[in-house]
Amino acid sequence: MTDRLKRLFLNEKAILAIILLNAIVIYLQVCGYEHLVLDILDIACTIIFIVEMLVKHSEYGLRGYWKDGWNRLDGILVILSIPSLINVFVPTIASNLSVLLILRVLRVLRFFRVMHFFPNFTKVVQGFKVAMRESYGVLLSFLVIVVIFGLLNCSMFQEADPEHFSSPLRSIYSVFQICTVEGWYEIPNAIADYYGNSPIIPHLVRLYFTLLLIMGGIIGMSFINSIFVDAMAADNNDDVKDKLNKIQQELSDLKQELSKR
Repeated sequence: MTDRLKRLFLNEKAILAIILLNAIVIYLQVCGYEHLVLDILDIACTIIFIVEMLVKHSEYGLRGYWKDGWNRLDGILVILSIPSLINVFVPTIASNLSVLLILRVLRVLRFFRVMHFFPNFTKVVQGFKVAMRESYGVLLSFLVIVVIFGLLNCSMFQEADPEHFSSPLRSIYSVFQICTVEGWYEIPNAIADYYGNSPIIPHLVRLYFTLLLIMGGIIGMSFINSIFVDAMAADNNDDVKDKLNKIQQELSDLKQELSKR
């Protein structure tokens, strides 16, 4: 009986079914549905996840369990979900509204456990790491440029448009918003209206933000995207090259055998 239970908790398909059931329960709870059955299922799923973690600790050992990256993710999410389980039996800990919100957020984080069941998701993560390593210099350079123009715009347009440039942080965010082509025309129009009495300044403002959009939003973001996508695809290209090299080597060996005959 113990071996059967152990095999059950080590069965990834069974655990995936529990995760999906728990996801449905949490979705209904977040939507506002309140029912005793949903609460019982939520508690049962949490207990199952805790038992699963204990069984894997018994099977793989403490070091073996936490050595695996996916087990670390699962273990952290299970530990974060324990307070919501304690809250069921000791509801006084959630008497504060902020604590209750935190417990709800931690419960929703269990969705992340579904990720490592996706096909080839590990390769996607590895490709993302490679892409970040290859393109972090460009990302940092782009961030520095955004900060510089954010400080520049804060000093120039702080009075003209306090909604977007009243502080350095808000100004930096507004520049980033322009670079992502989000509401880029609203900001220069508001500043141009502020200088409406001048015959030249409104046109210069619109020209300035248009150039900022072209350099930062269209060219800059496209350049970053191209580098990032190329770095993520580089791993797949290496696999294709290795396969082509193997095929070429096999053809060479076959030609040598045929020439000997």
